[in-house]
Amino acid sequence: MKNIYFLSDAHLGSLAIPHARMQERRLVNFLDHIKHKAAAVYLLGDIFDFWHEYKCVVPKGYTRLLGKISELTDLGVEVHFFAGNHDLWLGDYFEKECGMTIHRHSSVVELYGKVFYLAHGDGLGSGDRKYKFLRALFHDGICQKLFAAIHPRWGMTFGLEWARHSRLKRIDGKEPEYMGEDKEDLIVFAKEYLQTHPDINYFIFGHRHIEVDLMLSRTTRLLMLGDWISLFSYAVYDGEHLLMEEYVEGESQP
Repeated sequence: MKNIYFLSDAHLGSLAIPHARMQERRLVNFLDHIKHKAAAVYLLGDIFDFWHEYKCVVPKGYTRLLGKISELTDLGVEVHFFAGNHDLWLGDYFEKECGMTIHRHSSVVELYGKVFYLAHGDGLGSGDRKYKFLRALFHDGICQKLFAAIHPRWGMTFGLEWARHSRLKRIDGKEPEYMGEDKEDLIVFAKEYLQTHPDINYFIFGHRHIEVDLMLSRTTRLLMLGDWISLFSYAVYDGEHLLMEEYVEGESQP
């Protein structure tokens, strides 16, 4: 039985991350390391800091990562890409050229007999109204068509600068520390969802850039995956155990 891997939040291409080439290389090396061990890889959003596909144009760069993902899918490994709040402007490039399966919303899947609720995590829970308004705007089809009318030279620059500003306005460019069960939107959401869907065994989220491993009930566990900016963290499921790990190059990995 092969492993299933989950990771999120690399924000590749970010103008606020100084070690971008090393960061992408480490992610590519990780995927290369697991390619013969993996049945599936779930990329739970914000793999890119900004991604927008025009009709005949895709963003420059990322050839090492996309090439490695294509190698995995050619080997028969399922690669699932969940749109995050930074890389939601997807067309069909990932599906047609790289063989990935695209998820634009949260998904409930059964893996090796267990039920997983998988999502990037943005927009779940109460959140703040300003963010929810912006999210609705970004997902609006008319707004997306209007943005696509902008020449890529300016559209991509605007998107990357917006993302850079969003990150740098935080303290040290980092997400807030863990705020506790009653204040974390994703935990509150999962507890409420579990009341009407008690069959869920695992909730796995990205988005928050922190590592959280929490039992919600005797049979339900919640994970927040951290990130691939400084933590290089991921989860791996072998059909029996779900483990949180951090990738260190040169060390033996599950």
